[in-house]
Amino acid sequence: MPGVPHPTPPVATPAAVAPEVAAPVAQPSPVASAGTDPGRWGRVDAEGTIYVRTPEGERIVGSWQAGAPEEGLAHFARRFDDLLTEVELLAARLAAGGGEPKHALSSAKTLRDGLDEATVVGDLVGLRARLDELVTQAEEAVAAARSARDAQRAAAVARKEELAAEAETLAEEATQWKQAGDRFKAILDEWRAIRGVDRKTDELLWKRFSKARESFNRRRGSHFADLDRQRATAKTRKEELVVEAEKLSDSDDWGPTAARFRDLMTEWKAAGRAQKDADDSLWQRFRTAQDAFFARRAGTFAERDAEFAANADAKRALLVEAEKIDLSDPAGARAALRRVQERWEEIGKVPRDDIRPLEAGLRAVEERVREAAERQWRRTDPEAEARVAQFRERVAQFEAQAEKASAAGDARRAEQARSQAEQWREWLTTAEQAVKQR
Repeated sequence: MPGVPHPTPPVATPAAVAPEVAAPVAQPSPVASAGTDPGRWGRVDAEGTIYVRTPEGERIVGSWQAGAPEEGLAHFARRFDDLLTEVELLAARLAAGGGEPKHALSSAKTLRDGLDEATVVGDLVGLRARLDELVTQAEEAVAAARSARDAQRAAAVARKEELAAEAETLAEEATQWKQAGDRFKAILDEWRAIRGVDRKTDELLWKRFSKARESFNRRRGSHFADLDRQRATAKTRKEELVVEAEKLSDSDDWGPTAARFRDLMTEWKAAGRAQKDADDSLWQRFRTAQDAFFARRAGTFAERDAEFAANADAKRALLVEAEKIDLSDPAGARAALRRVQERWEEIGKVPRDDIRPLEAGLRAVEERVREAAERQWRRTDPEAEARVAQFRERVAQFEAQAEKASAAGDARRAEQARSQAEQWREWLTTAEQAVKQR
């Protein structure tokens, strides 16, 4: 076209003809294919120069020196269709969300900017409009991707801030050391998996987390150091208690030793816990000593209980014998009662529950013998004064015996003599009353 400069285009030869590539597109292109009607978009002159029509006029795009001129025009039309296929593939990828939007935008702009120099024959106006559309879509995709990245970054920053705050709370308040330590490990694993935080912000948040973790580790270390000291002190104290318990295990002083073992148990609990293996070993020694003492005491008490039970049976049999004393002969009855009382004392102790019933039974027999004697005295005693004197003498005699036995340390004989003196004193009182009433 006159007045339009024509740059010298490359010369196409049969060897330089690019093979046709069939490229699928997502949808039919709104831009018409050039290959079906190349003459609609350009022309070739007799010398083989190829022109493409533009709004500004014709533009030389190349030269065809081999073969029919129409073949040259068709060749440049196919090159347009290849370019159109590339554009539609880019459109399909952009619509599908594949690839990087910034790369798609750059490709669309490059293709659009190259249209003014493109050596093709086809609908350049329609292709430019299509590329303008793709540039707009790519810019929107870039903006959306940027918003998504910003949102992702904000979420990542917020999550790391939450993790840092949680770590700081654990550092200040946690006392469940194992659970807190496991949580710090989980926080660290999650922290490393979070991406998209800018370097400066990430470093600031990491310093918070790292400081909190170090503070927790120091506090935990201090706690366990204190615990180790407490356990060492507990071990020393429990070793002392074990030594004392082992010494007491051979004691025959049943009451005081049992009381001391109860105190030792209280002191053991107050001593606190040592390391588990040491604590278990010391406890085993303590229990062994304690069990040995109480087993010996139980055996002794079992023997004593058997002895006391036999004594109770013997006293019950003696009580049956006492209840059969012949009261028609008061003197003989008194003599028989004394023999029963002496044997009663010799038998010894009985179980606690049997003491009161047995003593009550014996006192009942003593009362019946005393009453029988009183009845006889009232009937047959012509010399009451003499008997009163005799009774006084017997009271004095038994009291002297009681004092002598007590001085000799024989508590049983002393108690027996006092009991007999008391009985004779009762008879003396009765005799004196009889004298007064005659």
